[in-house]
Amino acid sequence: MYGWIWRRLPGGPAARLLTALVLVALAGVVLWYLVFPMLEPHVPVDRVTVGT
Repeated sequence: MYGWIWRRLPGGPAARLLTALVLVALAGVVLWYLVFPMLEPHVPVDRVTVGT
């Protein structure tokens, strides 16, 4: 899959690397600011299950 993406990116190796880094950063931003906040109410990460 990564080879397929690498072959589809335009330009030489330096331009491909820069484009790939921008795409990874964009995916991270979309996940951090859009996807994770929408999922947070459905994932019980703050619930303590150990009784005292």
